[in-house]
Amino acid sequence: MENDQVLDALIIGAGFSGLNMLLNFRKLGFSSKIYENGSYLGGTWFWNRYPGARVDSDLPVYQLMQEKEIWNSFDFKERFPSRQELMRYFRHLDKTLGLSKYIIYNTFVTSADFDDGENIWHIKTDTDLSTSARYLILCTGFQSKRYTPPFKGLDTFKGEWYHSNAWPEEGLNLVKKRVAIVGTGASGVQIIQEIGTQVAHLTVYQRSPAYCIPMRQRSFNDEPIVTSSNSSEWQFPNKIEYESIFNKIKSTFSGFATDFYPEKFDNLSATERQKVYEDSWTHGGCAFWLFAFSELFTNQEANDEAYAFWANKTRERLHHPIKRELLAPLKPPHAWGTKRPCLETSYYEVFNQNNVDLIDVNSSPIIEVTEYGIKTKKEGVIPVDIIILATGFDSFTGGLFDINIRNAKGISIQEKWKTGTKTYLSLCTSDLPNLFWVYGPHSTAAFGNGPTSIEIQCNWITDLLLKMHKDGQNRVAANEEPEAVWTKHVNDLWQNSLFPATNSWYQGANIPGKIRGPLHYMGGIPLYYEKLNICRDNNYEGFSFV
Repeated sequence: MENDQVLDALIIGAGFSGLNMLLNFRKLGFSSKIYENGSYLGGTWFWNRYPGARVDSDLPVYQLMQEKEIWNSFDFKERFPSRQELMRYFRHLDKTLGLSKYIIYNTFVTSADFDDGENIWHIKTDTDLSTSARYLILCTGFQSKRYTPPFKGLDTFKGEWYHSNAWPEEGLNLVKKRVAIVGTGASGVQIIQEIGTQVAHLTVYQRSPAYCIPMRQRSFNDEPIVTSSNSSEWQFPNKIEYESIFNKIKSTFSGFATDFYPEKFDNLSATERQKVYEDSWTHGGCAFWLFAFSELFTNQEANDEAYAFWANKTRERLHHPIKRELLAPLKPPHAWGTKRPCLETSYYEVFNQNNVDLIDVNSSPIIEVTEYGIKTKKEGVIPVDIIILATGFDSFTGGLFDINIRNAKGISIQEKWKTGTKTYLSLCTSDLPNLFWVYGPHSTAAFGNGPTSIEIQCNWITDLLLKMHKDGQNRVAANEEPEAVWTKHVNDLWQNSLFPATNSWYQGANIPGKIRGPLHYMGGIPLYYEKLNICRDNNYEGFSFV
């Protein structure tokens, strides 16, 4: 299938999604390349260089699970691998499989136009490359477009300022520096607990409290935990268990090795439910979020009880009464778990330090940045040497909208979605033939383990394109009616939960002017997998082929 003029597939992005697609295509003999904006592979982990960066999926599920040669010859050293560990993994992956020869680095795709006559995509880049490909596969990730708020005066600041997603590769010396950090999402939490003991003074600007839960990090070199057979303590899995774990995770709601508690919330007494909470708290990681009761996301009583448990556990670690109320208020600012919880090891202890201040920007908004620091309504200007903006991303759609993608009629994806995101099977959208994305809008991306979702979607797309090749077809497009049905399905799942009332990036609420609506699939991996298989088994119902 090699063709010097037209690739079978051009993939944009060299993270887990792009590498998975590349490996699938190369194994089938499809001519394919990746264009990657960074100078090396790794996706989000190439860019996330800030202090304390690490993943919140635990071993062994955060890797390319189909590549036995790789996971059998690579050993992670921690339960939750750091950015450094993950980049070591990607280098091993590259060295073993020779992936870089198929990747064009330092290349940003600026436009993609579909040719209706030839049924191919014409792609252009910021480096003046022009490429034609039968299929365009967008693996830009759901958090690739960083968001920097338009703070007045930021350009006048005489110190240094950085977005957490644009941290210098050589790092920063923060020792004895006065530092301000805006934002307390996952990046903010990890940075705060990492630098809190190093800096001279730290000022944290918080909009809403992070619902942090214990990571329970373990190193492979730690002393083994002696436990009983029914203990909730996490243990390092043996590699002989990996394949059974990898098979199991396609049947769990979040794609992790453990699922929700099997008993329903209402079927247990309050005492029995407390035991479930305690066990998941002890297990650590995402357990308290995704291994307790599934009703937490639809039942307000269950949610309130989980929040109360979390607040009590957290408040007992906080010494300062004002900080305690800002970080873990008795009344929940929003439903528990409707923003992705952050994993922590010492986040709350940092706020017990005398050199750490916390400012609530709801009661004391940021007015501007001056040449000396950030000015707020109540505190005025607090002088600092460095400002860190942990202000997140234009999630799910931002990375797609950065590319000028147009169909044969000249209609862009931005125009098509001007009233809201519309997808079919969370993989594609009508009127844009031969285009798919992985780990993007309406996917299960942000509600569990990434590589599980990625593998399912990549394999499904690969099977579809292989079927087309065998059938002599060279064009596929989703139809409008099934797209509308699928989009309604995504919306219904969302509206029947507690999520809509929470201002989160799950529905684009963190970006001024962005249309609010579900950007994430709430049905869980088993239901999503089932929907994909139904479509496939019905001869890819909902698509038109030529």
